[in-house]
Amino acid sequence: MSFLQSLLGGGSRELIGLDISSSSVKLLELARRGERYSVEAYAIEALPANVVNDKQITDPKVVGEAIARALNRSGTRTRHAAIAVAGASVITKTISMPASLKDNDMEEQIKAEADQYIPYSLDEVNLDFQVVGASAKDPTSVDVQLAACRKELIEHRVAALEIAGLIPRVVDIEAYALENACPLLYHQMPDQGVGKTIALVDLGAQMTSLLVLHDRQPIYTRDQAFGGRQLTEDIMRSYGMSYEEAGRAKRFGGLPDSYQSEVLDGFISDLALQIDRALQFFFSAAAQHRTIDAMILAGGCAHIAGIDAAVQERLRLPTSVARPFAQMGVAARAKPSQLAQDEASMLIAAGLALRAFDEDVA
Repeated sequence: MSFLQSLLGGGSRELIGLDISSSSVKLLELARRGERYSVEAYAIEALPANVVNDKQITDPKVVGEAIARALNRSGTRTRHAAIAVAGASVITKTISMPASLKDNDMEEQIKAEADQYIPYSLDEVNLDFQVVGASAKDPTSVDVQLAACRKELIEHRVAALEIAGLIPRVVDIEAYALENACPLLYHQMPDQGVGKTIALVDLGAQMTSLLVLHDRQPIYTRDQAFGGRQLTEDIMRSYGMSYEEAGRAKRFGGLPDSYQSEVLDGFISDLALQIDRALQFFFSAAAQHRTIDAMILAGGCAHIAGIDAAVQERLRLPTSVARPFAQMGVAARAKPSQLAQDEASMLIAAGLALRAFDEDVA
């Protein structure tokens, strides 16, 4: 589902996936040859504190300048992009519509009835829909996934892209982008995920997102307000650093030997507690599922050395760090060694980059 593809459509399959998070801009371009994907370009550019708060851009100019730096470092010449808005800022609802309706007629009927589902005026939102499939309740109807997002949230993202010289072709939803990237992780799942229940935990700067798959299908999602920013702020307080200095030290090293015991161990304990809490909510909501077969950690915090082993020990669950590009070729300009250190944080960008190969975007 994408808010802008129907408006902007056309063009080639060349498309950048651009994940704008609270702490950084992550850029990824993929190519496909046959059934195999390869990484053509990637870059991560840090953002100053508070230019993106709660996944909302407060300063499009600063974000746009960061995107421009990422473009320059990546070496890509592609100028079409797919971006995403956070699920918390999007209203989604599954509704039933007559199967006999054509797309244009369905769109008009949805617009006419949208005030039943959306607590905003249609003038204030971008609205999109996608037919999911036949309705299980009525053979003459189809289930339709409806999504709406306030225009200002999309406009700020589009403004940042335009400052960087990019053209937005797809505005997706982060949770859907994460789901779209899951096939890149099948190689890490027991039995390739078939018949298994897998927890994917995306550890963002301000938010931790849990996505549970059963037999490769998403069955549960939950966001919790906890993320890597807490660790950055702990480093700031403990060692008298600025936010930017703490972020660099967290990512590249250079902290005192006491960092593990003074700061990191406490953060990992808190993180494991948050993950466990999210899983308990899942078990309460889906009583038929009582176990998790494996857990995969993604996001910036997944790159903390030994975090998979530490979480596995605390939660008693087989745990690994996401490696979405392990079975891909990587172009020399994409800096394979550096990408290997960053790949767990690139899942949303990967899900967006894969939109280049959707039939309705090409």
